This record gives sequence, C-alpha cells and structure tokens, in this order.
Amino acid sequence: MNANTDLSRRRLLRLLGATPMLPIGAGSVAAMLSACGGGDDSPASSTPVQTTPAPTVTLAGVSFSAMAAPSLSDAAAMAKTTVGSTMTVNFSDSSKLDFKLSYQPFFITGDAVSNGSGGTIVAGGYYDINNKPIVDTTVAGKERQFFSDSPDGTSLLTVPNANVAGVKGNTVFAVVQFEYTTWAQDGKTDMYGKLPSPIAVLTLDQDKSSGKLSLVKYHNVDTSGVNGLWITCGASLSPWGTHLSSEEYEPNAFTAPSDAQFKAYSKNLYGDETRANPYNYGHLPEITVNADGTGSIKKHYCMGRISHELVQVMGDNRTVLMGDDATNSGYFVFVADKEKDLSSGTLYVAKVGAGFSLDPAAAAAPLTWIKLGSATSDEIRALAASTKATDIMDVRSTDPQDTTYTKVAANGRVEWIKLKQGMEKAAAFLETHRYAALVGGSMGFTKMEGTTVNLKDKVAYSALANCNGSMVAGSSTNVPGNGIWIPKALTAGAVMALNLKGGQKDLAGGTINSEWMPVDTKALLVGEDIAADALGNTANPDKIASPDNLKFSEKMRTLFIGEDSGNHVNNFLWAYNVDSKQLTRILSTPSGAESTGLHAVDDINGWTYIMSNFQHPGDWSSSLHAKVKDTLDPLVKANYKDKFGAAVGYLTADLSQFKLAKA
Repeated sequence: MNANTDLSRRRLLRLLGATPMLPIGAGSVAAMLSACGGGDDSPASSTPVQTTPAPTVTLAGVSFSAMAAPSLSDAAAMAKTTVGSTMTVNFSDSSKLDFKLSYQPFFITGDAVSNGSGGTIVAGGYYDINNKPIVDTTVAGKERQFFSDSPDGTSLLTVPNANVAGVKGNTVFAVVQFEYTTWAQDGKTDMYGKLPSPIAVLTLDQDKSSGKLSLVKYHNVDTSGVNGLWITCGASLSPWGTHLSSEEYEPNAFTAPSDAQFKAYSKNLYGDETRANPYNYGHLPEITVNADGTGSIKKHYCMGRISHELVQVMGDNRTVLMGDDATNSGYFVFVADKEKDLSSGTLYVAKVGAGFSLDPAAAAAPLTWIKLGSATSDEIRALAASTKATDIMDVRSTDPQDTTYTKVAANGRVEWIKLKQGMEKAAAFLETHRYAALVGGSMGFTKMEGTTVNLKDKVAYSALANCNGSMVAGSSTNVPGNGIWIPKALTAGAVMALNLKGGQKDLAGGTINSEWMPVDTKALLVGEDIAADALGNTANPDKIASPDNLKFSEKMRTLFIGEDSGNHVNNFLWAYNVDSKQLTRILSTPSGAESTGLHAVDDINGWTYIMSNFQHPGDWSSSLHAKVKDTLDPLVKANYKDKFGAAVGYLTADLSQFKLAKA
C-alpha cells in the first residue's frame, strides 16, 4: 500500500455495500479488511467525539479492461477458456475497486457428478422417452451413454424455502440445457439434431462469505410429458423466476416423414422412427424449479412455431420479444393475456419500413405489426396432435402456374403456398414462418439470435449472427419490398437496438395491449469482414463477429455479447457499456468453440454473476482454422475429453487492488 491509500475500514465497508460484487476468492474481503485495521475512523479516546455522518457512496459505473485475443505465442490460452479482463467499479466519490476476472467451471460434460442421493449421473447425458440412458454403440467395447458437447442456455435463480441436502450456505439453482452433440464416439457419425435435448437443474451451494458456487446436486428434468425437446439453444430467466428454453430450427412437417435427421431423432427418443410428430417441436418450453432441486416442464404452443433462440420478457411480465434463428426469419412478439402466464395470448410479426441499414449512423427503420392470431396453448397442442401439414396448406417448390398460390420465401427456400379454407389459426401457430410470409410479414432476416432488454431506457437488443443470404439485395430468397435489404453481405453480423413504446395498433387497426412493443430497429454494433489475417481470422478480431447470446445488466449498464462465429479463430465474450459506448473483450473460448450459456445476474444474495458456457471445442473449419489446427488439436483434446466435453460455469474474481483515494 502506498501512503496515499485510504485504509479506512468503515469507508471500505460502505464501498463494498454499493458494489456489484462478483464472487471473489475465499478470504479476499477478510484479508482486505484486516489490512485496513480492526477499528474505525474514530481516534482512540475515552472522550466522546462529535462526528459528521459520512456521505452516502453510490455506484457511479462499471467498466471492463480489454484483454488481447490469444495467439499461437501462447497456444495453451487458445485451447481453453481464457480470461484476461479486470472489472472496475467506480463510485460517486471518485474511488474505485478492481476485480481481476477468471473462469470457474462446475463441470465438463461427461463428468460423473452427484445426483444428490448418494450416486452419480452423467453431466449432459441423454435419455429417451422412458428416461433410460441413450447409449453410443459406435465403438465396439467402449459403449457409453451419449453426452452433449454443446451446453447452452443457462439461468441462475433462487426459490423460496429451498431445502436440498448438502447445502451449507445459501441454496442457489441453475437450469442448464444442452443443445446437441456433434459426433458419436467413432468421430464419423453425425449426431446433430438426432438426440432429444436434455435439460438439468443444478443445486449450487453459495458460500456466504465469498459468493463461490459449488455443485451439490444434478437433476435431469423429465421431459416425457412434453414429447421430449428438440435442439434447445439460448434461454432466459423470466421475471417470475422460471427458465424460458427454446426449440431451434423447427422440423419441416412436410418433409419430416422422409427426413433422415428427424427419423433418427424419433428412433432415439421413442425407439420408433415414425412416432415423433414434427408439430410437437419448435415451441417454447418453460421450466419451473422446485424447492428440493427438481424441476418440471411445460411447452407453450401458442407463441409461434418458429426457430426459437432466446426470448426476452419485457417489463410488463406479458410482452415477449423472440429471437428467430433461421434464414428468412422475422421479428416476432407474443403478448400474453395475463401477467406471468404464457399459456394464452396474441402473436404478431413485424413489417419493416423504409430505411433499414447496418450503418450505426443511419436513422432507425420503423416497425409496424401484423396480428397473426390469438390462441391458448392447449388448443394449439390439440391441433398439433390432430392436424397434418397437408391439412393446413399446399406447398409447392416449383411454380404451379396457378394464381391461387402465393410465392413466398420461407426457411431459406422459395415456395408457392395455398392456404386451406378455415386453417388460418393452425397456419399461424403451427406453420408460423410460412404463414407470416403469406400475410406480408418481413421475413428476410438471417440468423436472428439472442434478444435482451434494457428496462431503464426501454430498449431491446437483437443479435444478427450473419447478415447475408435473404438480407442481401438480389439474393434468390430476398423479398423486394419487405424492407430488409443490404447492398452486400456482412458475415460478421450486427447487434440491433429496438425502441419500445406503447399505444401501438396493428396494421388492421387493432389495439396492441402492450407498452413494450418495438417501434423501430437500428444498428448498434457491427462486425467487420476482412481478408484472412495471419492467424486465419476473416473478421476483425477487435470487433464483434457473429453475435449470438445477448444479456443486459441493469446494474452495470452493460450489454454482454457472446459469439457464435465462423470468422474468429477463437470466439469471444464482449462487454459493451451503453453509456460510455466502450466495447471490451473479456473472455475467449477454446478455439473452435462457441460462447454460450450467457446470463448476467445483478444480485443473488448480494453477489453478481456472469454465467458462461461454451460448445463443441475444436470444431475445426478447414479454412478458418487451417493455421492453428495442428498445434491446437492435441491441446483441446487433452483439455476436453477428446473434444467430446464442454464446460458449464461462470466468471469469478479476485480483488486485485483497491484504491480509496480520489481517482
């Protein structure tokens, strides 16, 4: 400590009380307070001293120092999760605290972890409709339960009156979903979308003095009541404390009976490749955590059957903005009839007005809304069970030369569609992409991924991982006049900002019962495509590339951005302060992996958490990773179970320094 450092214990406690405290190394605060001395500011005297109350110290802002992108000069850093950032907390009296960040995993998928009953369970393991393990038999003599290399959406939460054996501190839960597994053991059998996605509740023991989280129990949620889960990707925590999951890339109901992927999924789930109904997938699952660390699940069939990626419930507990991770995707909003209840409501698709641009300096493009329909989950689930695709509409892949058909672009294809009489509701909720295109929705985005919201400013954020294909003028799937077009592709993608307002009407003149409807869209952050650099990056490594997971921290005024990029040799996690406009890299995933599982939690028992996972380490691209693969492949294999494992964890911190004098 230098002579200018103020060692007041009382003052330090005031600062800590105002701080968004990340979990910190055990004993760090105690050691710091000890260094400050055991007393207070008062002089040693038996005579009472008149004191002036200390001014209230408040949080002024949070910033993150930028870490350099790892390079082959430190190959080990490229082959694991690497964190090189410091979180600085600034206060109203110009003092600050610095927290040096690091990464703490709960497990690597495939680990044997505690089931809370004296036994173990395989983390990320797959189960069939009867909750029996699904076994990988592709290597004779090495049969084992399939487990995921792709953990994704994660929610951290608490439950009133939680009581789980083995917890010594505070009981905290995490819900973690596993999107897919890339390969079978033989390294040749592609398993993408062929296994029913598992979802788990983790019981975590939160140390009361340090905030550290330790895994106590892993519970696999029984999904048989909702017909299993299909490709669960991003997720969010609802304002009422449930985990809002996703089912991405809804299976094509017209081709499912002959589709090898869907038939394999059905076989692994049911033991019968014809039993699974495609209309049971592409919905929004909701998981409720119980006080004993178990969980229950339901699916909401009334929120549109789209490529649900990551949804965000707005400040009214009713309005939901949904990511739509598809080609020819759109902005969809669901407005629930009741607060904290997604089982009935109205579905809308956006119409993009003139002026859409990826230039952050350009004006925002207006959004208006088309009502697709109103429904309950129960009635659409009943339709899903009783309705075939051909009952809803006739779809042709070539022009039938019949004016009763309408040409649309949906799911990356040009099709000609004719709606069957009286099937509007079934089309709106079971063939949502096609129906939205048919009624004039702007179905022209590509890879619309995560969404999140800045409640204070009433601004939502939406990630476009790639701006190509259907977004580009002249593309076969670009629809002239739908408002979405750019002059050339931007593979590195963009983050869009959407202002939220009330008093809106749909295009038919109906009142939209929400104060949180997006009214425009404007580029906030954009990536930059480049010629391959010395490492192989085809997007500027000092800018975002293919943003995917988005989460906003109200307390830190920070937008966190996780990448799913085929353009960065290592994908990154970024922090963007919406007030200072500063973008900083804070984490690098293993090369070939995607940054997933993002969840910014402002306060759980006084501690702040940034949850972060990654998927498929060492998933090499022949072009992007050509310069690093030979060096990194053995390192990644050694770190992550021959590339079959991936991490679920969070950012933690040590107090690297504290400065109580004026900054």
